[in-house]
Amino acid sequence: MSMHRESEPVPSISLTELFEKLDAFETSIPLEVLSKELGQLSLNPEEVQPWTQFSDTRYLRNLIHQGPSYQALLLCWRSGQRSPIHDHKGSACGMKVIQGKATETLFERGATGQVYATTSQERCQGEVAASFDSDIHQISNLQGECLVTLHVYSPPLLSMGSYSLSDNTITQVTDWIDSFVDGGGI
Repeated sequence: MSMHRESEPVPSISLTELFEKLDAFETSIPLEVLSKELGQLSLNPEEVQPWTQFSDTRYLRNLIHQGPSYQALLLCWRSGQRSPIHDHKGSACGMKVIQGKATETLFERGATGQVYATTSQERCQGEVAASFDSDIHQISNLQGECLVTLHVYSPPLLSMGSYSLSDNTITQVTDWIDSFVDGGGI
C-alpha cells in the first residue's frame, strides 16, 4: 500500500526578496532557478503599479530592475496585442503572469527553415512559463482584458531572433525597445 503525503506549501517571497536572491548571481542564472523563484513570488498588481503602463498601438516593455546577471521587465499588453514570433538568443527567460491571461504559442522550424506552430497554452494569473536561447515562441493577449507579465532575462536580453510565418528569414533584433514590440511575423 502506498502512502500519500500532502504536498508541502510553496514558500512565498516578495518582489524585493526575489531581486535580492537574483542579485547574488554573478553569472547567468539557470532557467530552473528563474522558474522556481518566480513560482514562489507572491505579488499583487499594486506592487508593480509604477511600471504598469499601456499603449494603444503595441505592448510595452518596462524595465523595473537590473542585477549583475539579469534584467526584470514588466510587460503590459492590451487586448489583441502580441509579441513577434521570437527566440531569446543566449538568454534564459522566466515569465510570471501578474494580471490577466497570456497565450503562449510554441513554434518549431520545418525542413525549409520556416516556422510553424506546434502548440498553444493559456497561462493564467500566477502561472510561470520559461524558455531558453533558441526556443521559439510568441506571447499574445487574446482575452479581452489587460495583461501584465513579469519577465526575467538572464543574462540581460541584448539580441533576439524574430521569425515570420511567410518566409524562412530570421531577423536579428538588437534595438528591441522600438522595433520588437510591433507583433511582427504574423
